[in-house]
Amino acid sequence: MGESLNPSSWSRVVGRIRPDWSRTVAARRAAAGVLVILAAVAAVRPDPAHDRTDVVVAARDLAPGAELRSEDVRLESRTAATVPDGAQTDLADVVGARLAGPARRGEALTDVRLLGSRLAESAAGADARLVPLHLDDAALLDLIRPGDVVDVLGAGPETGVGADAHPQVVATDAVVVLVSQKPVGAGSGGDRVLLVALPAHDANAVAQATLVQTVTLTFH
Repeated sequence: MGESLNPSSWSRVVGRIRPDWSRTVAARRAAAGVLVILAAVAAVRPDPAHDRTDVVVAARDLAPGAELRSEDVRLESRTAATVPDGAQTDLADVVGARLAGPARRGEALTDVRLLGSRLAESAAGADARLVPLHLDDAALLDLIRPGDVVDVLGAGPETGVGADAHPQVVATDAVVVLVSQKPVGAGSGGDRVLLVALPAHDANAVAQATLVQTVTLTFH
């Protein structure tokens, strides 16, 4: 009946259009093997978003100016993405230091939260210094907060006292970094310390002025 009806010819045609099942199964097995390998690599390779590191945190609410003791701080594991720049990672570097401001329980302690050169630099520039001031006006001390910008004025033997006093500006744009807590039962500010950050030259001028003059502040 012709070549088109020849069984052998028909088999050849069907063979051309029918998939080679043996090859298909082999391809599927190869793909499955690749997926297994990729899954194993993903399981072994850490996800950067889940990298963790130990940081020093406050173990309880802490007051500004407090000298940190071993029971005040602890190490806590946190994801790297949530750790702030400058976070402390060694308890030995923190114990004995003083806080520049209040800290809540669980707060990560960074370099600028501790009194030191990094705090001064962050507040007033690369050559900044911290200068302690003793103010007799307790009401003024109660108004000052860390972060305030003030000018330092001096009055004393060099400028006159009382009605004839003419306060002089010793330094401008000082940044308040610490106001010590009010002692229990104290009625004046004499025992309290105010720390301000200033460029080195101005800081030295203020420190010298406090030796011979009474200083006060004006707020920006």
